Amino acid sequence: MAATAPLEIAGLKSLSTARALLLTFGISAAVVGFLFWLLYFRNGSSTPPTPSLRHLPALNATLNALSSVFLVGGFLAVKRGEYRRHMRFMLAALATSTLFFASYVTYHHYFGSTRFTGTGVVRYAYFFVLLTHIVLAVVVVPLILLSFFTSLSGRLTIHRRVSRFTFPIWLYVSVTGVLVFAMLKLLST
Repeated sequence: MAATAPLEIAGLKSLSTARALLLTFGISAAVVGFLFWLLYFRNGSSTPPTPSLRHLPALNATLNALSSVFLVGGFLAVKRGEYRRHMRFMLAALATSTLFFASYVTYHHYFGSTRFTGTGVVRYAYFFVLLTHIVLAVVVVPLILLSFFTSLSGRLTIHRRVSRFTFPIWLYVSVTGVLVFAMLKLLST
């Protein structure tokens, strides 16, 4: 007997897979393009930020850590066949990742990009972690959208296939987000 989605959105069932893929990749391309512009072509805002905004990187790391916890919780729940619990964990992971994104954009809007000033082997390690984090963050955006679309539209066979890739990449991106923050704080001079 096939498992049914604990939360299925009827309108998504009528959306063709081709149209869903087009929307997913269109949204993903817009998000990635916006971030690329924000980080590499735009300096920080000319409007002075409030002092509390300086704490956003710590909030971002916390949100990434929470996403990691929720992802692992969701993985364990689905392995035990607890599909409703799995859905709640995954929605929580999506919510914390979305809040992270909003906070990340806000911080970089005001402060621009942050430079790593560490030297030696640490510098190479940092840039390796950062590069893999960035590349996989770009890859995971459409995978997350596809995982949620296939689940919420009741296409559970496809959901399982897509999520086998989504989960480890999303978890890696969340964990390395915390690691990048820690390296910037602890190893940058």
